Amino acid sequence: MVGPDPVGGPPAGAEAAGEDGRGQTSPVGRLAATVDRLRREVRAAQAEADGRALVELAKGILVERLGCGPAQAARQLAELARQAGLTPLEFAVEVINQASRDRLSEVATAFLAITTDAADSDEVGGPPANRSSVVRLRAAESRALAAHDTQAVADSLLEHALTPLGAVAVAIWAVGSDGSLSLAGSAGFSSAEAGRWRYVPPGVATVARRGLAERAGHWIGSLSETGLPSIGQHLYPDGGRVAVPAGTGGRIHGVLEIVWPAPLGPQPPQIVRQVEALAELCAHTLETYALQYPDGVPRPGVLPHVAELMDLADGLHDPALVLVPHLDADGDLVDFRIQHVNSRFLDPAGRPRGVVNGALLLEAYPLAAGQSELFDRIERVYATGEPFRAHRMRLTALVDDVPLAAVADINITRHAGNVLLIWRVEDETARLASLLQHAQRLGRIGGFEENLLTGEITWNGQLYSLYGRPTSSAPVSLEDLPAHAHPDDAVAIGRFLRTLLHHRRPASTAFRLQRPDGVTRHIRVVAEPVLDSDGRLFVVRGAYQDISAHHWTEVALAATRDQLAHTEQQASERNRLTLQLQHAIMPPAQAPLEAPGLQVAVRYRPAETEQLVGGDWYDAVVLPSELVLLCVGDVAGHGIEAATSMVVLRNALRGLAVTGAGPGQLLSWLNMVAHHLTGAVTATAVCALYDPARHTLRWARAGHLPPVLVRGAEAAPLPLVKGLLLGAVPEATYEEHEVQLAVDDTLLMYTDGLIERRDRSVEESLAQLLTAARTVSPTLDQQLDRLLTYSKSDTDDDTCIVGIRVA
Repeated sequence: MVGPDPVGGPPAGAEAAGEDGRGQTSPVGRLAATVDRLRREVRAAQAEADGRALVELAKGILVERLGCGPAQAARQLAELARQAGLTPLEFAVEVINQASRDRLSEVATAFLAITTDAADSDEVGGPPANRSSVVRLRAAESRALAAHDTQAVADSLLEHALTPLGAVAVAIWAVGSDGSLSLAGSAGFSSAEAGRWRYVPPGVATVARRGLAERAGHWIGSLSETGLPSIGQHLYPDGGRVAVPAGTGGRIHGVLEIVWPAPLGPQPPQIVRQVEALAELCAHTLETYALQYPDGVPRPGVLPHVAELMDLADGLHDPALVLVPHLDADGDLVDFRIQHVNSRFLDPAGRPRGVVNGALLLEAYPLAAGQSELFDRIERVYATGEPFRAHRMRLTALVDDVPLAAVADINITRHAGNVLLIWRVEDETARLASLLQHAQRLGRIGGFEENLLTGEITWNGQLYSLYGRPTSSAPVSLEDLPAHAHPDDAVAIGRFLRTLLHHRRPASTAFRLQRPDGVTRHIRVVAEPVLDSDGRLFVVRGAYQDISAHHWTEVALAATRDQLAHTEQQASERNRLTLQLQHAIMPPAQAPLEAPGLQVAVRYRPAETEQLVGGDWYDAVVLPSELVLLCVGDVAGHGIEAATSMVVLRNALRGLAVTGAGPGQLLSWLNMVAHHLTGAVTATAVCALYDPARHTLRWARAGHLPPVLVRGAEAAPLPLVKGLLLGAVPEATYEEHEVQLAVDDTLLMYTDGLIERRDRSVEESLAQLLTAARTVSPTLDQQLDRLLTYSKSDTDDDTCIVGIRVA
């Protein structure tokens, strides 16, 4: 009901009715009402025309079936419709479905079966399929077949068949011969959007191309989930899509793409079959479209007839076959007939062209559908129009039940409704000859043959290159070979010729070839005699090989081996001198040191590998002041340099110790010696002075591990006093520490070779040493031997241990 406007304006709804404020109809309103009325009348007229077309088609079927006239068929149709309780249009569609038995008939039968089941079981909310849906399908078919272009087909499909399914847009794509996609028709999109998607180049991934690749169609719940571009993607980004290939007779002409505004769930089988039927309906129109636009681009032209394709094949320089589709009674593709082969065609089995020409492809090559997949490739090209090329595809022909194989380069293209197959069957003999030629070139080998009776000599091209002679020059005979070789090789060549020509046995030799360009090459020649039936020598065959690279490689290897042997000898001599020097200063077995109230024992274990002889050193000596000097050290590095540096530091410390200075001062002076007097070496050391009268030990360290004190069943390292390693800086001060020893106390001084491991930290290795040191042996010598025996060091470094025990 129309009421007054709250603000005093015209009544609500007056504008929609075309009325002004005085309740009178305006000119614009009258025009809008007229347009709306005319639009309804046009739609009604179109529906009536579609209905009349279907009724007339049904009447024609009855005329053919009943053998009656048109008027009697019309009366029979009306009477049968009345008896069935259907309208004439619904009964006409029923008659068409029963007579055609096509894809639409299958869909209609499925719809009616579901409708009947739902009515019998009183189901609620079943599928919306009913007789009106079947009528709409046949109406859409009638409109599409009567349409003059694919655009009219798209409009008809959207209006009659897809809108009842909830779809809002449809696109019909045509496939070009190069695999491109052209928008042949669309409905539900703006003209600007359709213009932007007029052409999709080959290889661009879209929803339509995905559907082209899948024979069963590509159903998408939501376009945004796939990430694929497509027409209308900005209008319906989350809508569902389906792309179904449109083809007939085994050939795909295009793709039908349908758009829904919202996400699409799984569809029942009858809806899937309806979409497939609509795609097949589009294929008939797309076939006409392909005749008008053979390349997928709208421009006039027609495809060549099969005779023109045969002329094209005859003009090719490669073997070619013209294939035409072979359909069964239902119109399905089952094979291809070899309509024509050109004069350059070579059958892999060696059969004449007349045997192959005119035969079915699978009859001539029954294994094409199996091992090589050739038939599948041809079928795919015929269906999609996308060309196929392959290099060295294996072909198998079955001749007299014997499979014969060949290798060929394949090129397959579609021309109108026919296929052009080009193959270049590889000549195995020529291929092997080419391989041999490449092998001779890479191996720098040249072959020859010399007829001793006629004097005829044959060389290949590579041998001319080895000799450095033009191919127009005369070949060199075996008798003239010494004239082209180095004089020093005359004896070897003479022995070769005597074995080959006189003893008639295969022979080989190496010589230096002196070429005309002044280059000398190292050559190996191998030859064998060929005897006739009477046992006489008449031909010699052989080959020359340039072994210059191999010769100079052997020379270089010999020089390298000599140099390596000399280097190894020098290294062995240096290691021997280093070991002798180290053993002279610190013999592995040291005589026991005599000191009042003190047991002193030392152990030195050299490195197991001679080249790893290092600079570990120790010293234990009673000074004139009756103090006992105890020290261990480790010079950085290995070899004779480390050993000589060790000797300098050990002797320097002995000399400095007689001054009476403390261990800290001694290490300061020793640091100056290491930095200035021995080539700036670096080393670590522990220096201690034991006072037998007071049982005290004063000690200092220079970057070395602190001594370990064993008292009773406990073992612990002494405090870590400050001290930089020797030789690092010109001057350094070293902190001293004094410890009071008791009777039976044991003190251990050692180098890192005793505890160092590659897979453990120093702290973990020191903890293992303390565990081993807590077990006190009866004698000090036994305890040091036990520490060396159970040492877990794995660095193969030399090791020093100095142990004292207070008596």
